[in-house]
Amino acid sequence: MLKALGIFQRATAEHLWRMLRPGDSHDRITRDTLNALKNDGKVRVETRLESNHQLWVLTERGHKEAKQLLPKNVRVSALRKLEYDDGEPVTGDGFDEHAAAVTMTAAVLTGAEFGTPLSWQTEISHKLPYGYTQYADLTMLAPDAGVPAMLLEVDRVNEPVDVLVAKLRRYTEWFELLAPKADKDHERAARSYRGARVHDFRMWSRIYPATGHEGYVPVAFVFTGKPKAQRESRIRRLEQSGRRYFAGKPYAGSASGITAIDYHRAVPVVVTELERITADPDGAAGKVWRRLGRDENQWQTLGEALDNPDGDHLYAVEREEARRRQEEREAAEREAKRPVCSRCGNKFTDDRWQLLRQSSWRSEQDDLCGPCVKETADRAKAKDVARRQAEEAAAREVAEAEAKKNRSLFGRRR
Repeated sequence: MLKALGIFQRATAEHLWRMLRPGDSHDRITRDTLNALKNDGKVRVETRLESNHQLWVLTERGHKEAKQLLPKNVRVSALRKLEYDDGEPVTGDGFDEHAAAVTMTAAVLTGAEFGTPLSWQTEISHKLPYGYTQYADLTMLAPDAGVPAMLLEVDRVNEPVDVLVAKLRRYTEWFELLAPKADKDHERAARSYRGARVHDFRMWSRIYPATGHEGYVPVAFVFTGKPKAQRESRIRRLEQSGRRYFAGKPYAGSASGITAIDYHRAVPVVVTELERITADPDGAAGKVWRRLGRDENQWQTLGEALDNPDGDHLYAVEREEARRRQEEREAAEREAKRPVCSRCGNKFTDDRWQLLRQSSWRSEQDDLCGPCVKETADRAKAKDVARRQAEEAAAREVAEAEAKKNRSLFGRRR
């Protein structure tokens, strides 16, 4: 509990209950723990919200202990110091509604086993070269839940949609920044390749882990605080205005019939609503997420929304199918050119056809298939054998006649 307050600075018992003990049916144990920590001088109540929830913060003692408990790579929020007026404690100035929504978002996702309180950091800066810094309301690292990294923006539907689109633009610009000492020529060459090779030269890949999906680190917009119709309208307008940042492009040089989308240089954008999450029995683990650029009525789990079934996987399937169709076309064209025997009408075999193509000599048998050439040769051979046999028989007859004649002459002389 001290760790959670060290990260998020201020939280209600409900926030901490949803984050740390989501299996409990209510926040009683969480409140009892907070009261025990209060008695130990580690936490205090800063104020009571309009909802009548107490807002808890760390004391100086609790803040020091939280620093010791948290890993060095986790940023500890600033201490909310207790102020006095004429010797009396000054009640806190209340909890900003946006900050409350940010903490609640982290709570419901952690309660759905998207990481632990240590998976979160708030207000992480993304500095751009022209002097602007884009801060993320939340960053989540939950590799065990299939989300190695995700940036979250909590929106209370109280700013123009253009503000959200500008955030997407700045995130895209930051994702495209070169890493220090990256080879610009190699990076430029890598752009011509399909796939994630270009990300090896980007600064974001030095800071965030590989996402496990095509594209940059996903960005989630969590809407809350207005009627459902206003939230839905805002999602539609964001989808229309920010499409160029998340829609992806056709694969370069793709053959006809390829419908897959190349998301490698796009920002995967998912949206949800705090009210939808808290109303769903499965919470943030349920079908409460929607990927912008897809069927607007299709609510999915976060893993399904971040997946790209129409990306690399579909491209591999369609490319293999295109290759097979191309081979079939080439085979059909080849068959159409295959010679036909002028005698029997059968098509030439591959060996016979190849032999003719390789030979520079032409003969009268070039229009015959292999079996007919063999049959012609066999006939010629048989005819030659018969001729030789006839000649040999005639020669034997002549020899026999001559021998008989000589025997007769010899007999008369005797």
